[in-house]
Amino acid sequence: MVETALRLFRERGFEATTMRAIAAEAGVSVGNAYYYFAGKEALIQAYYDRAVVEHEAACREFLATEESFAARLSGVLREWVRVSEPYHEFAVKFFKHAAEPTNPLSPFSKQSSPAREASVAIYREVVEGSRDRMNAELREELPELLWLLSMGMVLFWVHDTSPGCARTYRLIEVTVPLVDRLVGLSHLPGLRGITKDFIAAVHELRA
Repeated sequence: MVETALRLFRERGFEATTMRAIAAEAGVSVGNAYYYFAGKEALIQAYYDRAVVEHEAACREFLATEESFAARLSGVLREWVRVSEPYHEFAVKFFKHAAEPTNPLSPFSKQSSPAREASVAIYREVVEGSRDRMNAELREELPELLWLLSMGMVLFWVHDTSPGCARTYRLIEVTVPLVDRLVGLSHLPGLRGITKDFIAAVHELRA
């Protein structure tokens, strides 16, 4: 039913697609549709949840063996683009809803917190499984910061019209070494103060 809903949202638009239409296309009664999903928003949240599960599964093998922070981060970001490719056209059409700050379908909303927390957990695994040296305080904050980085990549990906989203892969290729370098420098004595100030700013903005 989720796949049917995504197709109709892409073809007709989110607002114009009704639960009745989704149920009819999926071959189920309207009552059964509402039994499993309270509404269209619940179908989108189900898509978010499933997307995170697919992403985590795609990353499992290399995260179990790769110890380099840069390679782990690059792999996770690249796998997100790969597993999301079938939904690119849908994302382009749907993005205006997810981009609204007050919309419950925003990835930052309370309603989206299960999928958001599961996604942050993937980046926590990236950090915790890395053998690279980094500032201990930064290590604690890094999973959420990397998730925020991934949200910037998603925005770029939504607008990427290059074949196979080649520009998004290139963005990952040029961004990850910069992040890796900054993280690697964070433990050096001369930069600890800057790292501490940065973390304090993150805490203030989060409050």
